[in-house]
Amino acid sequence: MTNNSESRRPSDRPFISPAGTTDEPQITLRSPAELADALPYMLGFHPSDSLVMVAVHGEGGRFGGRLRVGIPTAPAEWEDTARQVADCLIRGSERRGVKPDGIVVYLCQEPRGEESGRGVMTRLRPFAQRIRLACGALDVPVLEALCLSAGRFWSYVCPDERCCPAEGSPLAPVGTSVMAAAATFAGLQIRGSLEEIEGRLAPLRGAVAEEAERALDRAAAALMPRILHGATREEVGTETITLAQALMRRMTLAPPVESGVQGDDWDDALLGHDEAASLILGLQDREVRDVAAEWMEGEEAAPALRLWRALARRCVGAYGEHAAAPLTLAGWVSWSTGDEPTARIALGLALRADAEYRFAQLLHHACNEGIDPEGLRQCLREERRRREPRRSRPSAATRPPGRRGRTAPRRGSRRTAGSGQ
Repeated sequence: MTNNSESRRPSDRPFISPAGTTDEPQITLRSPAELADALPYMLGFHPSDSLVMVAVHGEGGRFGGRLRVGIPTAPAEWEDTARQVADCLIRGSERRGVKPDGIVVYLCQEPRGEESGRGVMTRLRPFAQRIRLACGALDVPVLEALCLSAGRFWSYVCPDERCCPAEGSPLAPVGTSVMAAAATFAGLQIRGSLEEIEGRLAPLRGAVAEEAERALDRAAAALMPRILHGATREEVGTETITLAQALMRRMTLAPPVESGVQGDDWDDALLGHDEAASLILGLQDREVRDVAAEWMEGEEAAPALRLWRALARRCVGAYGEHAAAPLTLAGWVSWSTGDEPTARIALGLALRADAEYRFAQLLHHACNEGIDPEGLRQCLREERRRREPRRSRPSAATRPPGRRGRTAPRRGSRRTAGSGQ
């Protein structure tokens, strides 16, 4: 099979990524082991608690659209889920004029409690069978169905003990397989696990979360009297944009030493609770959010993404729905800068926070349909030129990065401050 180069927890919406083009890297896969190794490279991350389905086209087995959903915890939901995902992937492919000739299925789940990897495979076998039946009912065969668990994989289709033994086969260590070498050469990247990517956008916990929620309460209480006493929407919006630009400059001048969670902790320490609360409430205004969406490229993109992630983490407690705005902005910047896997995850989380958030709906659909983000970038550039024809814009893009100087004050790691993590 040839890979042309994913998201849903149980509460997320499924999506289909579009079929690849002939311009994309060609990597030939010849066995269940190579199919198992290829999965994270196809998605851009390691899936967890996930059903992944990949459409296959033509005699050469070219990979096309793919879909990921969370595995339902209740077996009673498996039959309906199987019908829905089969219909979603196959009908979605048909709408693009390319009905699949076959489908490859992956069930990815780690053992729970005393359960073994083989136990996971056995428990999920009826779910795999329902998926095969649902796809067959739509005249598309499942060519391979794999279970990945505890560092091993099993085939639900292959009866040959020589390549697919009952005890399973070990997955190649990350980065050591022929597939890994070919993917690296082709420029395909793995951005960690689904759990890790979602964790960087998840609300803070423990004592630091309680402080953040109190700050949001104060900001909301202070905003209402201002509006009642004549503060205009434009005035509040201008203050929000000015504050956001100041925080982006702060982040530009204080880059984190480490990436990942350590970098997030650094950013959390740079951002005061009251500042974050004011900005979170201000971004609930659609026009303010649209202005913020203009910081999606060049030197503005990196500090903007850091800021939106940090704000999403501050949407705690009763303010969980407010995360839709910063999560959508994080998804938009990720998509605009070429990180589609992270974009889909962030936009899926935005819709989990607020299923009716229109901007997230539109971006989620466009990203899943493979639409080039340049069209939206052009619209935002033109709107920016129209709105500010003569005024130079103070932003992270106009100021050279400086040295960090003193260590930023720590406000307590989000992993340790009362969170139990």
